[in-house]
Amino acid sequence: MSGVLKAVIFDVDGTLVDSVDLHAHAWVEAIRHFGYHAEFDAVRSQIGKGGDQLMPVFVPEKDLDRIEDELDHFRHELFARKYMPKVRGFRRVRGLFQHLHAEGLRIALASSAKGDELEHYKRAADIGDLVDVETSSDDAERSKPHPDIFEAALERLGLPAAEVVVVGDSPWDAKAAGRAGLTVVGVLCGGFAEQDLRKAGCAEIFRDPEDLQRRFATSLIGKRSPRAMGLLQPGGPQPGRPSARGASRMGA
Repeated sequence: MSGVLKAVIFDVDGTLVDSVDLHAHAWVEAIRHFGYHAEFDAVRSQIGKGGDQLMPVFVPEKDLDRIEDELDHFRHELFARKYMPKVRGFRRVRGLFQHLHAEGLRIALASSAKGDELEHYKRAADIGDLVDVETSSDDAERSKPHPDIFEAALERLGLPAAEVVVVGDSPWDAKAAGRAGLTVVGVLCGGFAEQDLRKAGCAEIFRDPEDLQRRFATSLIGKRSPRAMGLLQPGGPQPGRPSARGASRMGA
């Protein structure tokens, strides 16, 4: 990899907010409600995919067309009512985002979550004012591990894949980003094994957003940021951004 980076695309579930187990519980409950077998560990290993890719793993193909929409709606309502209020942001997510902006990088979110879930996650992580571009399941015909959601984020950023890095927690993030031609940095806070992330294509691994911020200078993102490449003027505006946001809360 060489050349300056201009943006970082983040997955959300398991990367910025602690929600993977909660999603798995909701899917197990929903799948069983419709009379199908689903063990927690098996479902958890599929989190990171969208529902359109997850349901076929547990629902026979002959039944899927008949119940897919109803099952997905049931799961969504169940998660919103019972599990979403329990979602919390990981430590230092806001601080990491502020650091990225200070380095001259734009920030995008690319999540398999539905739009209302994504709004809740931004509040949970306290990053609503620090996101430049976002895409949700509403913006992709196919969810991860297909590349659609990352391709939509690239289009909204108006950047080629060579100038963007993805941060995600699951092998599905890494596979989807790789299919979009993007370099991927993995985080372990979603609970997926490091060897699985590396096998899926992650170039670097960090414990969580706080660890990425702590070791930012030596990371592949930090080494290729506009500031590291000498492209920021002291006190001047950041490339692609009229001004930094959230400056009064830099200690977050």
